[in-house]
Amino acid sequence: MLLRALLLSGLLAFSPLLTHAAPRTCLVVGISDGDTLTARCGRIGAYERVRVRIAAIDAPEKAQPYGQRSKQALSDLCFREQALITAIDTDRYGRTVADVSCNGEDVGSRMVSQGWAWVYDYNRLATRRGGGLFKLQDGARARRLGLWADARPTPPWDWRKRQRAQQPHWGGFF
Repeated sequence: MLLRALLLSGLLAFSPLLTHAAPRTCLVVGISDGDTLTARCGRIGAYERVRVRIAAIDAPEKAQPYGQRSKQALSDLCFREQALITAIDTDRYGRTVADVSCNGEDVGSRMVSQGWAWVYDYNRLATRRGGGLFKLQDGARARRLGLWADARPTPPWDWRKRQRAQQPHWGGFF
């Protein structure tokens, strides 16, 4: 009975891995920033546009230091290329969270290893990959690649929080 409960809890812990959709081959038609792209999937005459947030990474925002360079790095890798997209989840903005490969290379790993994105352990996706992304991030930091050329780069989640705090708060009456 205990063994059965342990096995069931183990399966539940990895259930997001079991719910991956079948990989889709799509054409990347837009790059929003260093961790978001737009792809055209499907067949001629029945295309579907899909906004994709690359799983397990968080890149600088466009207006943030290194944001434009991060966007350009993703563009260099994927824009107008066929991408293999494996959906994992949908985020609160309606984007498909997915593992993405362009030219046979894992995009999240490439962006982190070149120093253009942080590991973002969304829903423990990075941890489930065996910590490989964290090792790539440590290597980029040690070699001062990309955003790691800055001694103390600001993670995008901290930058967004500061931006929200600086927004004027309207007090109800006009």
